[in-house]
Amino acid sequence: MQSTYRHQTFTEKAMIVLALALAVVALVLWKLVGLLLLIFGAVVGACILQTCMTPLLKRGMPRWLALMIVVVGLTLLLAGISLAFGSQVASELEALTSLLPDAWEQLQERLQGTPLEPLMDNAGERAGSMFENGIAQFGMVVVSMGGSLVNFFALIVGMIYFAAQPSVYRHGLLLLAPIKSRSKLADALDASGKALRFWLGGQLVAMAGTGILVGVSMWLIGVPAPLGLGLIAGVLDFVPLVGPLIAAVPALLLAYTVSPQTALFALIAYVIIQQIEGNVLQPLVQQHAVSLPPAMLLFSLFAASTLFGVAGVLLAAPLTVIGFVLINELYVQREEGDQSPVE
Repeated sequence: MQSTYRHQTFTEKAMIVLALALAVVALVLWKLVGLLLLIFGAVVGACILQTCMTPLLKRGMPRWLALMIVVVGLTLLLAGISLAFGSQVASELEALTSLLPDAWEQLQERLQGTPLEPLMDNAGERAGSMFENGIAQFGMVVVSMGGSLVNFFALIVGMIYFAAQPSVYRHGLLLLAPIKSRSKLADALDASGKALRFWLGGQLVAMAGTGILVGVSMWLIGVPAPLGLGLIAGVLDFVPLVGPLIAAVPALLLAYTVSPQTALFALIAYVIIQQIEGNVLQPLVQQHAVSLPPAMLLFSLFAASTLFGVAGVLLAAPLTVIGFVLINELYVQREEGDQSPVE
């Protein structure tokens, strides 16, 4: 009887120690969330570099040489774009910051005395508070993830290191898993990396297409600062579902300053562009990538924004892609295999 009591006491103490250890680990991980996001951002960047390196690697080029060519090429490309369009983009973005408040005031003035006036006042207050909260969250993210030049340099170097020797970090991660599970985990990591590369490559093409279509259509319609609006639409298109809606707001406001008809044409243009992207561009460029259910993507955006703020919104889609593939490889397929009939 006394031996049983001692055994129960030891078990209870062991459970308490285990619970405390898990709580400490969870607290440490939460404190290091900025660093973890920075590491994941470097992984995403490495996947972009890997996508650009793939054609060179298929021709038998050494990895270090392919990586050097891609890094130098991307640097020269960004420098060329900056020299060619940097001043124009900067002037249009500056014009946007000065035109948007006036556009909002004009819209409020035209809606005075209408049933929509209280709704616009509430929308303005909510937009202002959301903007202030967003700026505050962005500042916290910059501090936590490393807004300094040193941390930005660490992000770039991490991207290059991950792209230069992915097998080293993959092997180190596998060593943390039990021996019996390493083979399955290796297949899951390979599948998730492949899916992320395909998704990122297709998303970058879709972003470029969306930005060009928005910029050209706004220029044809006569909306001010079309190049800036196209840039905003292309960048925000990285955030699925929510990004295109946010990008349409400044365009519609600026179009409304020209005339209500121009605003209507701009709205029609955005709807058509989103239809082209959703039904033509995305299926074409993402045909080899993982297909994410829209509801899962939407709720993952809300969850990531609640937990991690602005950085969570930016990285929610890549995190969802990896999580979706890992769950499918490690859990769903295993469950289906366990339930298959034995011959």
